Amino acid sequence: MILSRASLASLPDTIARPGHAPDGIRTGIVHFGPGAFHRAHQAAYVDRLLDHDPRWGIAAVSLRSGSATDALKAQDGLYALAVIDREPSTRIIAAHSDAIGPGEGARLRKLLASPEVRIATSTVTEKGYCLAGDGSLDFAHPDIVHDLRRPAEPASVIGWIVAGLGDRRAAGSAPFAMLCCDNMTGNGAKLRAACVALARAQDAGLADWIADEVAFPDSMVDSITPASDAAFLAGVRETLGVEDRAAVQRESFTQWVLQRFDMADVPDLAAAGVTLTSDVRGYEQAKLRILNGAHSTLAYVGLARGHETVFEAMSDGTLESFVTRLVHQDIAASLVPVEGLDKAAYADAVLNRFRNPEIRHLLAQIAWDGSQKLPYRLLDTTRAALDAGRGVERLAVPVAAWIAFVRRKAEAGETITDPLADSLAAAATSANPVTAMLALEPVFGARLGGDERYRAAVREAFQYFAQGDITPLLGR
Repeated sequence: MILSRASLASLPDTIARPGHAPDGIRTGIVHFGPGAFHRAHQAAYVDRLLDHDPRWGIAAVSLRSGSATDALKAQDGLYALAVIDREPSTRIIAAHSDAIGPGEGARLRKLLASPEVRIATSTVTEKGYCLAGDGSLDFAHPDIVHDLRRPAEPASVIGWIVAGLGDRRAAGSAPFAMLCCDNMTGNGAKLRAACVALARAQDAGLADWIADEVAFPDSMVDSITPASDAAFLAGVRETLGVEDRAAVQRESFTQWVLQRFDMADVPDLAAAGVTLTSDVRGYEQAKLRILNGAHSTLAYVGLARGHETVFEAMSDGTLESFVTRLVHQDIAASLVPVEGLDKAAYADAVLNRFRNPEIRHLLAQIAWDGSQKLPYRLLDTTRAALDAGRGVERLAVPVAAWIAFVRRKAEAGETITDPLADSLAAAATSANPVTAMLALEPVFGARLGGDERYRAAVREAFQYFAQGDITPLLGR
């Protein structure tokens, strides 16, 4: 037996059911890319919305693979969401009113033209938008070349959005709002520019209409969603007593930040837990500096102390205390006020996520590509501290740990996973590794790399790593 509306009543009492009748919802949202993240994240928010407003059921659309849409069709759109944490829980999500797979273009075209569909969303990864390196539409991309030749049979998500909006304009219908839910800075603006560019190559009037009439709000999403592997699905089958091929899992923390947008009769997304703001960029910066900055600190310092995962590193009381002070006293202090964001509460929530024993996040993986990550995760914070006259002694520690990490890898002849691997290895194994590393302008820039106060702080911190006892350093 598989999970379906017919088997819903037979599930154990410990499984939370939908707060609405699954067969009573209507399609108001079309979503491109119904992978695990969408099913664990946006669909869970919409599921709560449907408890009091049945108009916003999701039609899941997959343009490439039919595995997710086939599973949703077989299970009447139902699946289990397992929240993995100290106190795990499982609930049945009933947010999907339809599913459209590859080869069902006619159904998709009809749905996008329907006035009842008021919102379209997408999680297709950054590469799914056919963008060039500068963030603009890549007209040389094979899918875009195809869409320009055959606009009535699009291959790309951009092509389908433009075709759907074109049908709405031709019919005199209001457009749907387009919500990109992939983690790209300024994702709404980038998607708008790409759609306008493709439309302009086909119909200048349509391009102007899209630019003037269609909402493309920016957004930010966050929640760790481990893969639904065979072991997980077997566990779900045991828990439910029925097979569920669409089940997903995620951590308890989840965040969806959305720029306010104009739309008649907009759904009450805030009531479903979505944060509506005029400053998505501020939330993105907070995530980058607090969450990712702390992650990199735990990675490089944790590896130096012999830890393997984020949870192990946070179980090290000395390191946990250091990271907590770094986050609250140094990183959060660098952030400007953001509408609706309690920086201290967000920092606490981030640190608590790292204490989740059920999430196995490898420090070695976080440590990859340090030259690309550190400028945004920690060095911008350091510049802000120097500009404000605050101390940088704690902020120097993870950078010193990174230098020590690269040096250990280079001396052991191990692979350094970083685009600047050769330059890093040469600098870190030189006679003056701190001076040589800070001189790498692509990482530190001329100003920070040449700031004597910062250089001294990193040099002092590095000595502790070189000597092999960093415990006193972590007391800062």
